[in-house]
Amino acid sequence: MADADLVFVGGHVFAAEEAATPRSALAVKDGRILAVGGDDEIREMIGDRTDVVELGGRLLLPGFQDAHVHAVMGGVEMGQCDLTGTVDRDEYLRRIRNYADEHPDAEWIVGGGWSMESFENGVPDRRLLDQVVPDRPVYLLNRDHHAAWVNTRSLELAGITAGTPDPASGRIDRDSDGNPVGALQEGAMDLVTVPEMTQTEMYEGLLRAQELLHGLGITAWQDAMLAASNGYADVSDAYARAAQDGTLSATVVGALWWDRDRGLEQIPELLANRDRLTVGRLRCDSVKLMLDGIAENFTAAMTEPYRDSCGCATANRGLSFIDPEALPAYVTELDKLGFQTHFHALGDQAVRNALNAIEAARKANGPSDTRPHLAHLQVVHADDVPRFAQLGATANLQPLWAAHEPQMDELTIPFLDPSLIARQYPFGDLHRSGARLAGGSDWPVSSPDPLQGIHVAVNRVLHGQQRDRFLPEQSLGLRTALTAYTAGSAYVNRLDDTGSLRPGFRADLVVLDRDPFAAPPGEIGDASVALTYVAGSRVYG
Repeated sequence: MADADLVFVGGHVFAAEEAATPRSALAVKDGRILAVGGDDEIREMIGDRTDVVELGGRLLLPGFQDAHVHAVMGGVEMGQCDLTGTVDRDEYLRRIRNYADEHPDAEWIVGGGWSMESFENGVPDRRLLDQVVPDRPVYLLNRDHHAAWVNTRSLELAGITAGTPDPASGRIDRDSDGNPVGALQEGAMDLVTVPEMTQTEMYEGLLRAQELLHGLGITAWQDAMLAASNGYADVSDAYARAAQDGTLSATVVGALWWDRDRGLEQIPELLANRDRLTVGRLRCDSVKLMLDGIAENFTAAMTEPYRDSCGCATANRGLSFIDPEALPAYVTELDKLGFQTHFHALGDQAVRNALNAIEAARKANGPSDTRPHLAHLQVVHADDVPRFAQLGATANLQPLWAAHEPQMDELTIPFLDPSLIARQYPFGDLHRSGARLAGGSDWPVSSPDPLQGIHVAVNRVLHGQQRDRFLPEQSLGLRTALTAYTAGSAYVNRLDDTGSLRPGFRADLVVLDRDPFAAPPGEIGDASVALTYVAGSRVYG
């Protein structure tokens, strides 16, 4: 037996299914897993130049993979006016004032991360911004990136007044006299022309994000928005540059953006971008179709109408950004061309529309290995749960959202039809129905830390919070949740030699600082990443 380059001994080696004989050690040679077994067996592979990691009872896992993230956007925002990590309105204003003072030459104050729960009815006021930055335009995205908070100067530059009509894909929040209050929802954000990010800013943002993600044990991810349009920044060149110059150490799948204002005529551009943006560790053979908005601003597409503040049904069932009647033809053509389809589907009507389109593609094209997946899945109708397994569609979960917190309790539950409230984030039902699960974060919308997402998937409560568990019957077991973030996301990313600890598989590996299986489920979120390896090379620790 050849000497190993890298050996781990004395720990717990993770398997998606509990093994009859627990495994405690693993060996790596030439960037691939050489063997997995017991300590005595693996120690025989230690040579003079073998790097030996004593696990000391810690858990060794395949590298985590994020199946839905916006890494460049997250990295760029880390260097902008950052409002994440707090819900205190005064703290927002302090940070904005400090950022403006520290950047006196910036023509615009740009950033984000504010939470809807910080403001009455989830709507911030321009006058608060005017108090701290009266002379320059301010444009701050909220944490889910479906709304922007702007000051009076921004509204003036954009020409937004009481007479400005709402765009078809969004809403200008207004006071009782019809004047804009300073919050722009969905497509209304595009009414403000913010200076575009430079290519250097996006490239530096990617490297900043990669360092953070490696520190969280993430070795591969799917970026949910490359070659974007509809007002979103195109981060493609940052990825292409990093892939070409070798600074991209992660493996990245890029989901090419489907322009919701166009139809099948954009297919040739998608094919050209698939070729252009598949280089090195970057592969762009997925297409992102954003079907609806979010529940908190009543733009997620639902089968039942939203309620008003009095609990009465309204006429609003949300928005469908892509015509549901045209969607099956789009998905059928993409599937025929070998593209994976990656859906933003948050409301149960959007979920149904996506599944209908996948079903149409299956009927037209026959079985394929394009591995479609639906992200977010805040509400899934009971009739549609079994269709995931039937159609081979993966449920792409963002578990951090499946918990009681003000955005859920104050801005969502009171406004959903009662029949939909208990259908939120039905991870347990999906798993029991045989659906394949993948794990993602949607960072910078929420934390990219897989362990925090796994904590909520198992406990249905945020780590460190003392609240009632949110629909606890929909919780997952720890092994199932870890598998979603490893083998499940590897399947979605079509990285079939990753996601499991098997001989011959790529040595993308993570060592935790403990073994969460040895502690109560409520302590999962206490764990952190100690070491991260990509193809046997350490990238964190």
